[in-house]
Amino acid sequence: MTAAAQSQPKPTATHCPYCALQCGVLLTGARADIALHGNVAFPVNQGALCIKGWTATEVLNHEERLLRPLKRNARGVLAPVEWDEALDTIAAAFKATQAKYGRDAVGMLGGGSLTNEKAYLLGKFARVALRTANVDYNGRFCMASAAAAANQAFGIDRGLPFPVADIAGAEVILLVGANPAETMPPLMQHFEKQRANGGTLIVVDPRQTLTAQAAHVHLRGMPGSDAALANGLLHLLIREQLLDEAYIAARTENFAAVKAVAATYWPDRVERLTGVSESQLLQTARLLGHARSAMILTAHGAEQHAQGVNNTLAFINLALALGLPGKACSGFGTITGQGNGQGGREHGQKADQLPGYRSIHDAAARQYIAEVWGINASELPGAGKSAYELLQALGGEIKALFALGFNFMVSAPDAHQISARLNQLDFFCTADFFLSETARVADVVLPSAQWAEEEGTLTNLEGRVIRRRRALWPPEEARSDIETLCALAARLGCREQFSYADSEAVFNELRRASAGGLADYSGISYARLDAGEALHWPCPEGSEGTPRLFSESFPTPTGKARFHAVQHQAAVEEPDAEFPLYLTTGRVLAQYQTGAMTRRIAKLNAASGEPCAELHPQVAQRYCLQAGAAITLVTRRGRAQFKVKLTRGIRPDTIFVPFHWGAEQSANHLTIGALDPVSRMPEFKVCAVRIEPALTQNSPFLTLNSLAERQPN
Repeated sequence: MTAAAQSQPKPTATHCPYCALQCGVLLTGARADIALHGNVAFPVNQGALCIKGWTATEVLNHEERLLRPLKRNARGVLAPVEWDEALDTIAAAFKATQAKYGRDAVGMLGGGSLTNEKAYLLGKFARVALRTANVDYNGRFCMASAAAAANQAFGIDRGLPFPVADIAGAEVILLVGANPAETMPPLMQHFEKQRANGGTLIVVDPRQTLTAQAAHVHLRGMPGSDAALANGLLHLLIREQLLDEAYIAARTENFAAVKAVAATYWPDRVERLTGVSESQLLQTARLLGHARSAMILTAHGAEQHAQGVNNTLAFINLALALGLPGKACSGFGTITGQGNGQGGREHGQKADQLPGYRSIHDAAARQYIAEVWGINASELPGAGKSAYELLQALGGEIKALFALGFNFMVSAPDAHQISARLNQLDFFCTADFFLSETARVADVVLPSAQWAEEEGTLTNLEGRVIRRRRALWPPEEARSDIETLCALAARLGCREQFSYADSEAVFNELRRASAGGLADYSGISYARLDAGEALHWPCPEGSEGTPRLFSESFPTPTGKARFHAVQHQAAVEEPDAEFPLYLTTGRVLAQYQTGAMTRRIAKLNAASGEPCAELHPQVAQRYCLQAGAAITLVTRRGRAQFKVKLTRGIRPDTIFVPFHWGAEQSANHLTIGALDPVSRMPEFKVCAVRIEPALTQNSPFLTLNSLAERQPN
């Protein structure tokens, strides 16, 4: 080894801060000149990164980064204060609120980007230090429907019950409501390998996305028609005698009820409900039915609905009827979105859940967790409000709120209503990297350490537990959220229960708390992960982990998977004379979630600096619109401003807008807060919308010659 090589510091192997792929990266250098490289040794991305990953270090030293606690002063301005003053203010506000209104008057909201350790500690803080039932997380806006459906059908919720590498071996893949070419580009290498191996990709999406363009078959269904499509495909599989009858008999239950429902979804009815032709339906059914191996993968396009659980269950029925779960290079899976969307929903920051994916309603689970936490089971609160319901209760039942990693002013549906309710709170505090739309209205804002400045673990979309390693120390006064929660707990009289030497100590307690639960992490340790072991949960003590589930049985009382008879239901709000078009929302390549990080990166803004409304040219012609024109989209809840993007890749009855922006460009000023009855997932993916002139001066839309056709407000 040369002297120059010896002088080079060893790279820090860690992971991208964005999506649930958790791509492996290598960091080298000091803060001023830190460099990022893709980690070719990590099997999920094999060194590949998207544009967001390549620019991820730019947020670490950003000029807008929060470096000191902020507190709103007498003039209503957020001004820097010392940590002790900020923490004392928060603790005093929580104590005063609970003394006046009761313990449940304080709410907590976490995020799917938090490490496992922080998600675990947030749930414990809410239930032990605050003793409030009202704690939930932003996964209610992301993976809740998929999780609920998987638990009902399989007895366990893991996004992908197999490694992503298995994708390459599937002969046929049905990909529903996902656009990984833009939302998870490194994942596409596995689909490309599948194609190179002779495989077939079928994409279900109302838009001809980059992913749909790479597909062999594109089913351009109407927004909100997913369950009808799945039931129609099952009808054809039954008619064509392409079911795996032996698998159904041996490994499932309740198929007869599903078969009876499927009988009513004859092809011409399904074509009317979905807009997908009979010929494409039959082509898809035959491709799936004749395949030696096949996968059915759903994502937010099917799940972010008021019937998201039923949509997901309908596609699970399809997978079970084909005998796919547990079979090599086959199965059913859901594509998790957020960085720790999987681990974040396993360890207790959900309103109805305790660590290890235990139910808060289970007396034995409550007793076990209480013993780990050193309290009486009677002290544990019961189930609280789901995220959107908690936000709806602001100023009413909820008088004070603490949010970590949750920019709900941009991500929550019907955002105008949330903004009004937030102003009715007695006290609101948050921890963040930047002064996000949500942080701007807080009474106290705490500066958090970022991804490259902290230790911890996350769990990616395939259930692989990975190590986040510190490459830099936090700048100035930024602190880890673990430090923040422990310091607050001490001020609330719980110093003993929140005394940890480091993040590993928190993880070791999480291991004990999860032991014996569905999401058992007890056999996972920092030492094993640092040694390079690939560990997928469930991983009990002494286990090698479980990269593939369901090969022999399902974790249900009978060991069998459960079919569920589900009917297609119309969207809560469909187009009519006043609002004649569908509106659907989603993501674009260069931005991520609420944009709190990505909208601060110049290279990403150069690619996508403002939201565009995708319209079919037929719609543009009807309203005398040209590309680049400024328009206002209006729903029954609000209005927002967008530039027109013309594309023949979208249905003529549908408008697509991305949700990464806030204020007057907020897609979620338009969306509807109707909730799935089981998952409490809002209906982000479909509502009724109309086009109006833009409010901006010199807008091309102001020359519209058909204004008389518009409906009045």
